Amino acid sequence: MLSVSTSLNQAPAVSDLPLSPPHLAPEVAAAALAPRLLAQAVHSDFEGGFPEEEFNWLHEAGLLTAPLHVALGGADLAEPEQTLPLLNTLKHIGRGNLVMGRLYEGHVNALQLLQRLGTKAQVARWAADAQAGRWFGVWNTEAADGVKLEPLPNGQYRLHGSKTFASGAGYLSRPVLTAALPDGGWQLLVLPATEKEPKYDASFWRPLGMRGTASSRVDFTGLEISADDLLGQPGDYYRQPWFSGGAIRFAAVQLGGAEAVFDETRRFLQALGRTDDPYQRQRLGEMALLIESGSLWLRGAATHASRPTAETDAEATVAYANMMRTAIEDICLRVLQLAERCVGARGLLKPEPFERLHRDLTHYLRQPAPDAAQADAGRFALDRHAPAFQLWHA
Repeated sequence: MLSVSTSLNQAPAVSDLPLSPPHLAPEVAAAALAPRLLAQAVHSDFEGGFPEEEFNWLHEAGLLTAPLHVALGGADLAEPEQTLPLLNTLKHIGRGNLVMGRLYEGHVNALQLLQRLGTKAQVARWAADAQAGRWFGVWNTEAADGVKLEPLPNGQYRLHGSKTFASGAGYLSRPVLTAALPDGGWQLLVLPATEKEPKYDASFWRPLGMRGTASSRVDFTGLEISADDLLGQPGDYYRQPWFSGGAIRFAAVQLGGAEAVFDETRRFLQALGRTDDPYQRQRLGEMALLIESGSLWLRGAATHASRPTAETDAEATVAYANMMRTAIEDICLRVLQLAERCVGARGLLKPEPFERLHRDLTHYLRQPAPDAAQADAGRFALDRHAPAFQLWHA
């Protein structure tokens, strides 16, 4: 990936960048892996692409199993008290490649759900899958033909319908699905996709950015699963604060994308010798302020999520998560705008990485219900009488 800086310092090839040894803490391993992910990202940046090799790197670094309990061969990364290391791990992977950050966030989300809701035997089976390098994810978005679960007389269940925006389609071995029950409830299930393969419609995915996520429309009609593939009880997926509070994970990945934009902007200006320009200094100063503000939001969100009372005080945790995701979105949008002004039209030309970084971050920032998230934080504040300094930290 050639750039302005290559005339001064030749960028290293992907093969020259080190892999992260598996004994490192997840946060450290992800930080070490980020430059390699960044250098490789261009190779899967096309419709139909997928960073399959990069997933092997994460597996070798121990990151695929890191969300598992230590007793299951993991690093307890999914435990509430490890929320800040988890968010920083997600941020570093997003800094390397937002596509990988999106996919890894789904993998973490799935393993958190499995360990929280699964039986001991189920968790052991799925942990063995993760140790073998199988990838997990959560597919919950659907249109009018959403997934329904039909109980059969023989104790099996038949699936009907489709999911959309199913990232990693055709590559995930164990996607977690939400399915509607005949009584109107919702049931989680884990589809053994390598044994019961659904139908993938890749024509669905024609995006602005995040091209390499292999997001598809997936039709499960006619597939049958056993009761052992069901996860938890009906309605468990929507328990708070875990459902809405999970927004802090994708926000951490987004912040990683903003950090990558900041790093590349600074490199570009240094290579051009524009570091003495007072206006460039002002812009970089504002970008640095924004990035550090994002890191402080990660810390605040982690503090709320790791509190022993998180489940009983779910409203406050969810409202804070909604504030955090809103703040991170604003930070990322402002960083993109400042970077555009810094690098100008020249910096937005290929093979500079800005074009891809800009597309990916712009697309990934479009998460569901941003206005409702901010309004929920306002509702929480209006329903209380505590002074501002106690509102979120009572």
